[in-house]
Amino acid sequence: MIDFYPTIALAGSLWQILKETSIFSGFVLATLVVMSVVSWMIIFRKYREFRAVDGDTQSFTQYFRRARRLDEIAGQAQTYRNSPLAAIYSSGLGELTSLKERKNEAGGLRETTVPLDNDDFELVEMAMERSINDELSRLEKQVIFLATTGSSAPFLGLLGTVVGIMNSFWAIGESGSASLIVVAPGIAEALLATIVGLGAAIPAVIAFNWASNRTKRIQNVAHSFILEFLSRARKEAA
Repeated sequence: MIDFYPTIALAGSLWQILKETSIFSGFVLATLVVMSVVSWMIIFRKYREFRAVDGDTQSFTQYFRRARRLDEIAGQAQTYRNSPLAAIYSSGLGELTSLKERKNEAGGLRETTVPLDNDDFELVEMAMERSINDELSRLEKQVIFLATTGSSAPFLGLLGTVVGIMNSFWAIGESGSASLIVVAPGIAEALLATIVGLGAAIPAVIAFNWASNRTKRIQNVAHSFILEFLSRARKEAA
């Protein structure tokens, strides 16, 4: 038979600590709880987002490499809207098409294709680099909150700890006794602030490092994709 008494006793003890917590410590604890809840919401959201990015990126890469021409998959690229590579591809293809049209119009040609030079391909690369920055900004959105929580939550917890210890010393001074009954509420308040602070900070730091590494990997894949795109564009223009 499972004994639920320790769990009930622990819940009752926490409730008793919260009831005896000072207003300032209560504010610190509430702030830490809110930061922790928001952090977990961001963590789950980013997990789903990066999972969708990986799936669409893998599918789009396979589709891109099977295509015989760069413009062959222009319409299908919109299907993989979660993949940064699809957005980068659309940006590069749009710039490439625009350059070809402007060159033909400037030369007064309608049917003959004017070959692109190195400067033109540099413009295409710049357009794709801008698209990378836009996509990375999208992926990094809200991640900064995880870094803020990871760096500030321990200090907020420490602040609550200091206040709890100060309350214990204040109780000793008022009662003239250093018995456990006198100092226990303040010490419990201090330890609870420490636990909540670390409980908010540790997952946030782990999630921030994980999200940063995933974003860095996507950035490297995107740069490799640009090189592959430009290589195929030069071959088609030759």
